[in-house]
Amino acid sequence: MADKTITIEQIASPSRRPADQRATLVGLGLNKLRKQSTLKDTPEVRGMISKIPHLVRVVDAK
Repeated sequence: MADKTITIEQIASPSRRPADQRATLVGLGLNKLRKQSTLKDTPEVRGMISKIPHLVRVVDAK
């Protein structure tokens, strides 16, 4: 059985944001606008996304 994945895209700049939000972006593998990252769909990743919904969007969840 294949692991479920989720693709996220950075839609906003982390400038003028708290350091923990910047660190969350880096943890998700994002650092530039419009960059996309595909990760395993785990509760940890979902929690990181829910912490910064104003900076990222979910492109695809398989």
